[in-house]
Amino acid sequence: MNTHTKALISPLFVLTRICRNLLYELFLMWQFIWRDYSSALLPGLLFLIAAWKVNLLSLNELPLQIGRGIIYFWLYILSFCIANQIVGIEEDKLNKPNRPLVTGLVSVHAAFIRWVVSMILFSLVGWWFGVLEWALLWQICIILNNFGSWDKHWITKNIMMGVGTVALLAAAYQLVAPLSPIAWRWILMLAGVWLTISAVQDLRDIEGDRAIGRNTLPIAFGETASRVILSLGFALLPFATHLLLMMPVGITVKVLLCDIGLAVLSLTVAVRIILYRSPQSDHRTYMLFTYWFCLTLASAIFIL
Repeated sequence: MNTHTKALISPLFVLTRICRNLLYELFLMWQFIWRDYSSALLPGLLFLIAAWKVNLLSLNELPLQIGRGIIYFWLYILSFCIANQIVGIEEDKLNKPNRPLVTGLVSVHAAFIRWVVSMILFSLVGWWFGVLEWALLWQICIILNNFGSWDKHWITKNIMMGVGTVALLAAAYQLVAPLSPIAWRWILMLAGVWLTISAVQDLRDIEGDRAIGRNTLPIAFGETASRVILSLGFALLPFATHLLLMMPVGITVKVLLCDIGLAVLSLTVAVRIILYRSPQSDHRTYMLFTYWFCLTLASAIFIL
């Protein structure tokens, strides 16, 4: 056995290769999900922390719960993003040309293998953590949305967003404690928001969606009419948030501050929908909507 062969089988060399491959996989996974972390990973963790606080659990338990949440919600968004990008290569060439399948960072075959592995791991983690029903619900949404063409029409696409939000937030709370009436009020309110006005994300992708025959809200009703409808929805959102989420808690300084912060962000989105009409601006507007989602869940930590 020559020196080169010995080097190849040395423990240090093997460990280095394993670490390098793991780092590459983490990098690749981040390339798949980085545009969507604020719509799933971060919101899930925020509602998990809210559940921990509402149920008056020990501070010593929080790091473990957050660790469980990171694993679960990482797989939640990864399994969706890989499937979504496998079936969306042509539109991504127009709308999001820096995605890994478009740039050639990974092949379709390799991405599909990673998707299957992520789905299996997601099921196993959901079972292990006691939230298997919500993991399976989300996996049904992934398959219907991406491989069943439910994303091709704005009605079924919005339904998937609403159901997916239920699967996300119900799992987040149940990772920590049994679901309560208070938890369900927040879950259903926020699912309703995604069901009705999440089409703000489609304003940035009109050209790509039209090219592949997807019938989103802006294409079905026209861009101008859709902008007016969505802007009105975001303008009314502060009233719904106050009545359904804030008012039941009571009028306190914390509640008022959360109300004001959410109203400012929601009205900012409403104004931007009308005034800023480029794909880049519409992407920033959608990101502001995801920040509103995160801020709403963060407010649950402080007021509940």
